[in-house]
Amino acid sequence: MKKSNANKCIPYGHQCIDDSDIEEVIKVLKSDWITQGPKIKEFEKLICQYTGANYCIVVSSGTAALHLAALSSGVRQRDEVITSPNTFLATANCIIYAGGTPRFADIDPHTNNIDPKKIKGLIRMDPSRKKIKGIIPVHFAGLPSEMETIKSIADEYDLFVIEDGCHALGSEWQDSKGRWHKVGSCSHSNITVFSFHAVKHITTGEGGAITTNNKNLYEKLLRLRNHGMTKDPDLLRRNDAPWYYEMHELGYNYRITDFQCALGISQMKKLDSFIERRNIIAEKFNDEFNNIEEISIPFVTEKNKCSYHLYVIKINFPKIEKTRIEVINELKSNGIGTQVHYIPIHLQPYYQEKLGCKKGDFPIAEDYYERALTLPLFPKMSDEDVEDIINGVKKFIGA
Repeated sequence: MKKSNANKCIPYGHQCIDDSDIEEVIKVLKSDWITQGPKIKEFEKLICQYTGANYCIVVSSGTAALHLAALSSGVRQRDEVITSPNTFLATANCIIYAGGTPRFADIDPHTNNIDPKKIKGLIRMDPSRKKIKGIIPVHFAGLPSEMETIKSIADEYDLFVIEDGCHALGSEWQDSKGRWHKVGSCSHSNITVFSFHAVKHITTGEGGAITTNNKNLYEKLLRLRNHGMTKDPDLLRRNDAPWYYEMHELGYNYRITDFQCALGISQMKKLDSFIERRNIIAEKFNDEFNNIEEISIPFVTEKNKCSYHLYVIKINFPKIEKTRIEVINELKSNGIGTQVHYIPIHLQPYYQEKLGCKKGDFPIAEDYYERALTLPLFPKMSDEDVEDIINGVKKFIGA
């Protein structure tokens, strides 16, 4: 085990940037374009090629991607959109940004993803069938949600589907006919969103992307990304001069820079190797932790290829006779950082005051939260780091 060292700690996540990434950014900084230049389109094209989607729009953050996804899907006042309570705040916040109201459906106790049966139950509670307009499933920690079932529910009730794939770039799932689908292909959704925050599979520092197969959505997203403006001659109501533009709707400045995209392009070339390393580490953890009664390892079946943005274990704290804080501090003293993902959104004061949410509303998500602990997992971790984490976990368990 590592000795206690305040200056040395393995974080739960970390970017993987090398000299080739830095060189690509420097090239752009020395070029004529540092904002909306050619690297934007190049990055978008790479994401389309990787995911299989027809269109991609890169933006300033995953949160911006979610916001624009909700806006372009037509969310407005009095509309309701179903999502998971086990996610980062932005997934639900984007619905409110667009004027709608989030409705939460509890999670499946095995996958920690939204439970399709709970989605259907919520819809059936809406007697008019007019308030609920869409579903935002979250591929938590990189494990794909049950998209085939969710899409069938959406089709039955004429709802849009936005996949929150911020954890799941590179993840895949198999349908009932044996066909594999990559998250971001939008094979079973209208839109997928991604995040390129520092701890994600690839990074642009801050950044995000939206993929879709719908040309009309794509064109709307392009306008919304850039203040609602257009110079398209086919859309202009008049065309006074070469510099002329029109604003047809309220948009935002959610643009990303060319030098960020240069980093993203360089990172995309390493994405498969990053995911391979994440899986090697996760498999090592699984092998070591699978037979320890006090903890549960992440749930993944042969019908999923998980890209492991996070490695979350669930701990039976009463059985180990330690609190989570004690475990976190013990691991930290041995140079191992941890995190908790996530505090259920319905327990946040804002949502309790705005929506009347309360403790006990979503018991499975709450039980998950009480037991969850995120261990370090990122490609730059050494084999020694992996062994130290395994030994640290076994130590607090007493194994």
